[in-house]
Amino acid sequence: MKRTLYFICCLGFILFCSSCRKDFEFQASTGNLGFSKDTVYLDTIFANIGSSTYNLKVFNTSDDDISIPNVSLQNGENSGYRLNVDGQAGKSFQDVQILAKDSLFIFIETTFNTNNSPIIDNQFVYTDKILFDSGDNLQDVDLVTLVKDAIFIYPDKDNATGIIETLTLTIDGESVATDIQGRELLPEELTFTNQKPYVIYGYAAVPNGETLTIDAGARVHFHANSGLLVSEGATLNVNGALSSDPEVLENEVIFEGNRLEPIYSDVPGQWGTIWLFEGSQNNIINHATIKNATVGVLSDGNADAITDKLTITNSQIYNISTFGILGRNTSIKADNIVLNNAGQASFGATLGGKYNVTHSTIANYWNSSFRQFPALLINNFVIDEENTAFISDLTEANFSNCIIYGNDNPELLIDQIEDASVVFNFKFTNCLLRFQDSSNFFSSPNYDFDDATHYENMIFNQDPDFRDVFENDMIIGENSAANGQGNTAFATQVPNDILGVNRTTSPDLGAFQHITF
Repeated sequence: MKRTLYFICCLGFILFCSSCRKDFEFQASTGNLGFSKDTVYLDTIFANIGSSTYNLKVFNTSDDDISIPNVSLQNGENSGYRLNVDGQAGKSFQDVQILAKDSLFIFIETTFNTNNSPIIDNQFVYTDKILFDSGDNLQDVDLVTLVKDAIFIYPDKDNATGIIETLTLTIDGESVATDIQGRELLPEELTFTNQKPYVIYGYAAVPNGETLTIDAGARVHFHANSGLLVSEGATLNVNGALSSDPEVLENEVIFEGNRLEPIYSDVPGQWGTIWLFEGSQNNIINHATIKNATVGVLSDGNADAITDKLTITNSQIYNISTFGILGRNTSIKADNIVLNNAGQASFGATLGGKYNVTHSTIANYWNSSFRQFPALLINNFVIDEENTAFISDLTEANFSNCIIYGNDNPELLIDQIEDASVVFNFKFTNCLLRFQDSSNFFSSPNYDFDDATHYENMIFNQDPDFRDVFENDMIIGENSAANGQGNTAFATQVPNDILGVNRTTSPDLGAFQHITF
């Protein structure tokens, strides 16, 4: 029995010793690390704004457990890059261990502080290196990012309370404090140039009696829940111009979010809206691209103004989480506009008003979720939270030489609350429209397409032959049903398409003359 017990104890001791493997005896690395990439390119950032997080994978290719004596940034504690190694944040790490044939992730971020190093030429390439070990065993991985300087506009914040400045607006002749975070633009901020991009936090409000002028080629970026607000008595002038380079769009004014990484390039709902508040006047938008907002342009009131509240021309609005253009009892004149990819309607002409839209492409190929409305919504009412309906005159809603199309059917909704005291006037002339009602669900006289009072020279359910609807490339091809179908009288009013091509001889419908592709 004693011999058996002695044998078991010896066997247990041997097994215990064998379990103390050399896996836990880490050898110093000898410069034979492998890397998932030799250069980590961090996407473009604005100065003073942090980047997304990027990663680098480091491989131990040997059969031994190793310890890297030092992992650090070449620029040390002064580097604008930050690392996270094995769950620890910092800029220098000692004795970083990797098991045999295993790997670890290094996570990388950057923020470039212009207070420490001013940017001379508005943008520059900022670099550093991650160093692994030293001396003969030194290995490194390059870090590269493009940093752009910008002009930042943001509300004040009380450091003691954390309360952020909010706007006071004039509503029905009275000053009303709101919970909209933002501030009024200062006199020296009322011209946006193309020298540097603008980054706006909260709502930048154009004060009463002032005009915000945005020069051709300007770039305006908005943080989440931010936008422009044009107050009562104020005006917005977006003075874009035709660009010679269709990729660079050097003269286009572009409104978008402030995340510059490619994965955010077409994400809807990244910022708020361009809000033309009730009482703002004579607003003009020309050659602008508005993308990735919650509402592209929100225009409130002024339906009875002699001069249109908003004149928008040669502009594109897409990747919008709700409405591309939302008018509420307002007055809009639109020529050569292109709308696509909106979570609700591309164009909402609501609560009545006055709308004249010529040679425009109102499309909606939204595929990210169910959408409640078609590409074009027209109504004369709004219903409040107490289920009370407010009705207004639809003085006119004229759509001429337009394409109204999308991936739903139908792509037009005319929603009228009938009331003898209000007018409801609309007219479609020479338009290509997707509308097929095989179930006869739309029985209202507003859908009597034989009624020349409302519809004239219409084309239904024929292919517009857009080049690439999912890339918002809405130019039409030679097989488009819209080719040569425009009314020359309207083409004379808008003689060139959105790209500057003359259309007076044989006008196509929509914002583009067709091309071969």
